[in-house]
Amino acid sequence: MKAAQVPLQRPRDAKLLVVDAAGGLHHAPRARLADFLRAGDLLVANDAATLPASLAGVHQRSAAAIEVRLAGRRSLAVDDVREFTAIVFGEGDHRTRTEDRAAPPDLRSGDVLELGPLRATVLRTLAHPRLIVLRFDGTPDAIWAGIARHGKPIQYAHLSEPLALWDVWTRVAALPVAFEPPSAGFVLDWQLLAALKARGVGFATLTHAAGISSTGDAALDARLPFDEPYHLPAATLRSIGDTRERGGRVIALGTTVTRALEHAASRHGPLRAGEGVADQRIGADTPLRVVDAVVSGTHEPGTSHYELLRAFVPDALLRRAHVELLRRGYRTHEFGDSVLIERARSCSTPTHCSLSAVAADTVGVSAHPLALPRDSAAGAS
Repeated sequence: MKAAQVPLQRPRDAKLLVVDAAGGLHHAPRARLADFLRAGDLLVANDAATLPASLAGVHQRSAAAIEVRLAGRRSLAVDDVREFTAIVFGEGDHRTRTEDRAAPPDLRSGDVLELGPLRATVLRTLAHPRLIVLRFDGTPDAIWAGIARHGKPIQYAHLSEPLALWDVWTRVAALPVAFEPPSAGFVLDWQLLAALKARGVGFATLTHAAGISSTGDAALDARLPFDEPYHLPAATLRSIGDTRERGGRVIALGTTVTRALEHAASRHGPLRAGEGVADQRIGADTPLRVVDAVVSGTHEPGTSHYELLRAFVPDALLRRAHVELLRRGYRTHEFGDSVLIERARSCSTPTHCSLSAVAADTVGVSAHPLALPRDSAAGAS
């Protein structure tokens, strides 16, 4: 797939590929997302605002230029900003492909990093020379101020012009805890929210510290996603319960929402509101307890985001969907096009799902069908 190269959250020509529970593939303008939901459904979004988590600076011992990308945190607490996990690169910036970035200088416990107005100490490396735990000096207020003044949004080479912070905040952005944008939420605007309300579709939010999507190193990328804290509000929990009672579906707006809800449901006892740290990986053998469908960006096979989608449908169907994305010129990365994938029917997990359920491109014949509009631009592959 080609990369989206313009930081436009809602381009007029944005596409949507819908994969229904019976294995049908349907193409539509993304602006018509609400048309594929039905009364009684609940759309859950991640309301995390994105931090300017890229910090340029100097490794004091070697005097070498570095870039520090904050990548993890123990909690969402406002005052808990002294200690982070981080990825460190050598000299250079986002215009160089991440996988081609220079290695950082030798990083050791006790090394000091001068990051603009901020000063941090390397506490330890985490079994990789690029991955560290650091601790900032100063008060939480001073640390927040330093990040706000000196930091920039994490960015990759497919976007040449520097991103502004407002480029990476969704319309429901609240607490600044995400390290990269929860970009599935870029589809949100007041028109979509009004359309959801008109169709009787509920809307709720949670807060999840969306992590980084690439480290530039294959071995380190294999460890993604890192542990990510989240908060599930009591109001959202009630909305999920109400949705279940009326037979509606819970639709996650993004992989981060899926990860948070499924982690909250995997703990002992019933689904509970409150704080948590999503430390699990979701893949083909993961039973989904809460989420019935997911809206996501388009992702390449082999990425952690793509692995999560394998929990919803069999691999054969995902491969067919990927061929369609390529054939129709869908754009990838955070400002790209989108997919809506409904969990395959009659499956405990996609690994154990009968492939007969995805043998034909049928439209709207599932037990809980997507609400396909009659004049949908549905296209069989």
